[in-house]
Amino acid sequence: MRSRTVLPCAASAALLCAACGASPRANAPNDGQGGAGGGGALVDAAADASSGDVAPPGWRLVWSDEFDGPAGSTVDSTKWTFDLGNNNGWGNGELEDYTSRTQNAALDGNGDLVITARKESLGGQMYTSARLLTQGKATWTYGRFEARIQIPKGQGIWPAFWMLGDNIGTAGWPTCGEVDIMENIGREPTLIHGTMHGPGYSGGNGIGGPASLPGNAAYAAAFHVYAVEWEMNNIRWYVDGTQYFATTPASIPAGTSWVYDHPFFVIMNVAVGGGFPGNPDGTTTFPQTMVVDYVRVFQR
Repeated sequence: MRSRTVLPCAASAALLCAACGASPRANAPNDGQGGAGGGGALVDAAADASSGDVAPPGWRLVWSDEFDGPAGSTVDSTKWTFDLGNNNGWGNGELEDYTSRTQNAALDGNGDLVITARKESLGGQMYTSARLLTQGKATWTYGRFEARIQIPKGQGIWPAFWMLGDNIGTAGWPTCGEVDIMENIGREPTLIHGTMHGPGYSGGNGIGGPASLPGNAAYAAAFHVYAVEWEMNNIRWYVDGTQYFATTPASIPAGTSWVYDHPFFVIMNVAVGGGFPGNPDGTTTFPQTMVVDYVRVFQR
């Protein structure tokens, strides 16, 4: 999740299928590592129930969090940890102070995780939010990484669901690799971005594409399912089951390296401000919430 200008491609700006929020609230299949249950939705109930709560064909569930638990409780510490503070804007000029407080990340009692960005002074910053990650808890090499999310909205608001290579501590960024499953910036309410970053193609040169919904509907108006399918020498991006972008080693600049062949961990956050989204202005209202129904990882 670094500042960038996303590059267009032939598959970019795909007009996606009308069905949104394509996963229901019934209990999920489980291999003993995940939870059960689901979350509230703002999508059509018939569409929500139509797909069945099963693994996509050819995939098996290996990890999940369905975010069941009492309202106001924190996330499962066996699955998630938190990045804290501002860390010099996280390389992007961000304005938030990340915390582990339940004011910024808590279960809602209905099977959802709610990440809340607030306008309040803390840690020398004007805003607070949360950034959750599975680093040190769980990593995967290849798989389908999927979350059902209703994103926040507003100028300067930057929600993301993404992955980093677990060798970031030794290799550094961007050599570790980064896969942005979903990013949205508030000034683009009808677009999300899927992007990858590696050595020689990072930041403003990240390789990716945007996706829009039928009728240019705003993503924040409903839940949607965001996913990547990452296999050897291939990464594919999806919204609500429709593929809109893909990359292979042939997609990267000559002389650079494909660095997507080792374990990655998952991150979810709501940033405030920075070079990519710009900063909040007089039109931005707080608090802003990102509501996450589930996060699931499948493998072949």
